[in-house]
Amino acid sequence: MGVIFSARDLLRAKNLRTPPDFFELRLDALAPVVDQVESAVGSLKAPLIITARHPREGGVNNLNAARRAKLLNRFLERAAYVDIELRALRELSSVVRRSRRQKVGLIISVHDFTNTPSIAQLRAKLREAVSAGADIFKVATRTDTRQQLERLLQLFDDPDACRAVAGRRRVDLPISAMGIGRLGREARVELAARGSVLNYVHLGRAHVAGQFSLAEWRKRGLHRATR
Repeated sequence: MGVIFSARDLLRAKNLRTPPDFFELRLDALAPVVDQVESAVGSLKAPLIITARHPREGGVNNLNAARRAKLLNRFLERAAYVDIELRALRELSSVVRRSRRQKVGLIISVHDFTNTPSIAQLRAKLREAVSAGADIFKVATRTDTRQQLERLLQLFDDPDACRAVAGRRRVDLPISAMGIGRLGREARVELAARGSVLNYVHLGRAHVAGQFSLAEWRKRGLHRATR
């Protein structure tokens, strides 16, 4: 998953001879150049995931809900998936409804830049995502210590952790998980090996500690094992 965070990233993405499996458009970061983005997305050679991140979960440019919804709706017809934070489902409910009508996949995400919640808290968020109709649950948390990383790994190591019950339905929901911080790189490698379904890389400059570049990820051969 190659993250397009800036106009420079967009240019790099257009010029890639071998694109990643997906591109993510960080529309909150791209808001100042959104017209440029719209004119360029047709030349990108991979499906798109769109997101306009909530300011409390790493979003930039301090965009309110109405502005984020406008950006997401502008690109929704071009998207394979839309990523909306668990905390933002209510305020962006119109985007969720429209994505369902247009058969755009829904990624429900949680970002914690200060800690990794307990496994009980992570499971609770997973259950909420299932109940809300997620196609993928994404979680990115702080992994400065091995204890924090172990809590993320439990989502894959415990057979019951990846199964969430919504009402009486038992659902195996795909999970995308990644670490941020001192052990971020180690976390991403271990989580990818355990089955993290979307693994995010930068196209020029890391925007969070622990993020690999696309070239580094391919050099490790992890893209072949985790598609």
